[in-house]
Amino acid sequence: METVIVTGAAGGMGQAIVKTLVDSGLHVAGIDLAEQSSFSHPHFFYEQGNVLDEEQVQTFVDQLDEVRGVVNAIGIAQSATPVEEVSMDFWNKVMDVNVKSLFIMAKAVVPKMKQAQKGTILNIASISAVRPRPGLQAYIASKGAAESFSRALAIELAPFQIRVNTIHPGPADTQMLGQFAAEGANIEEAKQQIFVQSVPLGRLITPEDIANSVRFLLSDEASAITGATLHVDGGRGL
Repeated sequence: METVIVTGAAGGMGQAIVKTLVDSGLHVAGIDLAEQSSFSHPHFFYEQGNVLDEEQVQTFVDQLDEVRGVVNAIGIAQSATPVEEVSMDFWNKVMDVNVKSLFIMAKAVVPKMKQAQKGTILNIASISAVRPRPGLQAYIASKGAAESFSRALAIELAPFQIRVNTIHPGPADTQMLGQFAAEGANIEEAKQQIFVQSVPLGRLITPEDIANSVRFLLSDEASAITGATLHVDGGRGL
């Protein structure tokens, strides 16, 4: 059975991606730190797990017969903080979750994809990688690394018919968005005054916007697309 893996499957964006893919007729296997997902469906298998544990990720992947695709929706944010106040521990945590997890998952799934001579890997990064905001240096660096890693994998895996692409969401209407505001800031005011006003289309990106883009890039309609970065940002990157 062909399955699409979704990391961060219990989060707002992850759940929207899972639901959209299942509604499209795909079988989905989700992994996240949360004990359980609020989404349930016969074609959705969920497992609590740590995507930074290489052995645990490998065990998770090994139980799947055939991995058609991977969507790395896992990620953590950074509240706006001056660089001199960012601890080494926090920097390392952001890099681990937002970049190292992509490497660990790729190591686990690529052998299956090579054997099948097909597969798609999608890494959810951020438009901030190309349009940075002040005080988010650790997060932005991690998302830039995610895009570069995707491009490196794309050229390496193309001979095996494995496609690798990046999605740069703009400010998305999820719980994570409020975490980018400076500590102590009014989150709702920040959403309107900072994030909504920064989007030329005048609205926040919805998790469904991202999920629909994921569905397309996983489909055969995108069979010639690899090494690309799709901006789903309402024009924020302009």
